[in-house]
Amino acid sequence: MTKTEEVVSNIGRIVKTVPYISPSLKNKEVDKLFTENPNLRGIVVVHHEKPIAHITRTHFYQKIGTLYGYNLYMGRESNLLAKTSPLIVDYFQPITEVSKLAMERKEEDLYDDVIVTKDDKFVGVVSIRALLMEFVDIQVQIASFLNPLSKLPGNHLIDKQLSEIIYLEKYSIIYFDLDHFKTYNDLYGFNKGDKVLLFLTDILKRNVAQNGYFLGHIGGDDFMAILPHYEVESICLNIIEEFDRKIPNFYEEKHLKDPTFRVKGRSGNLEKFTIMTLSIAVLTNENQRFEKIEDLSNAVASIKRNCKKVKASCYLVNKYDYIPKTV
Repeated sequence: MTKTEEVVSNIGRIVKTVPYISPSLKNKEVDKLFTENPNLRGIVVVHHEKPIAHITRTHFYQKIGTLYGYNLYMGRESNLLAKTSPLIVDYFQPITEVSKLAMERKEEDLYDDVIVTKDDKFVGVVSIRALLMEFVDIQVQIASFLNPLSKLPGNHLIDKQLSEIIYLEKYSIIYFDLDHFKTYNDLYGFNKGDKVLLFLTDILKRNVAQNGYFLGHIGGDDFMAILPHYEVESICLNIIEEFDRKIPNFYEEKHLKDPTFRVKGRSGNLEKFTIMTLSIAVLTNENQRFEKIEDLSNAVASIKRNCKKVKASCYLVNKYDYIPKTV
């Protein structure tokens, strides 16, 4: 999940204890267990505390119910009717990972319980119903932490990342902000404004997230990336180059070519039309150590203000006026 680890539970959280048997137990005893426990979907075969096979109710009675099945199997050991390659997972494996493994099984095994071990010892099983219900709940929780437009991590996960990287030996925080975006929204409408945000999201994903770095969407036209190093120049240049090259495609040609065209600015007065540009504020701990997230935010905001003074797409690194207060 980059990632939303705090909402991704391990499979052990939903494991349930069930009856288990030794490999030498006769099938007539297995039949008795299933008869006495009508809600029991399967029985795990355990040898020296380790699960080695799984007897499912459906598979067991399919075999017993054949023409000679009862006479052939009922008095013999249970391992003859057991599935010897069940899905066995560790107690601490993420539910999302286990769900994927479960769905990759053969069709006839799809609804078998998942067997769970801890320190290689059998602890219980998880039904597919319980697994899928928990998986859906996790997806809902994850979605609540993502920006609904870009599907990138939102403020909750951004703050979590900032609280963690502040202790790293090296880090760079990159803040992306569109210039003249409000004017564009007023001129073309929010629908086209959203398309611009998705265009920028795509550029940032390819240059940041796909390289394994954290990328978040603060809201509106504000995005943030966090890198565990100081090599940011090529990333910023690549992003600016692609943005400046393609952003004219989102404008009507008549507006781009008319030197007298005016738009309403933030003050409410008519101003000369200006195409959108991209301001990138970069803060690193190369020359300054920060003790609090508040200090990071204030320093980045200071760099952003300086960056916006430039009348073109640009990036500034550590050009801030903010001085963190010391105790």
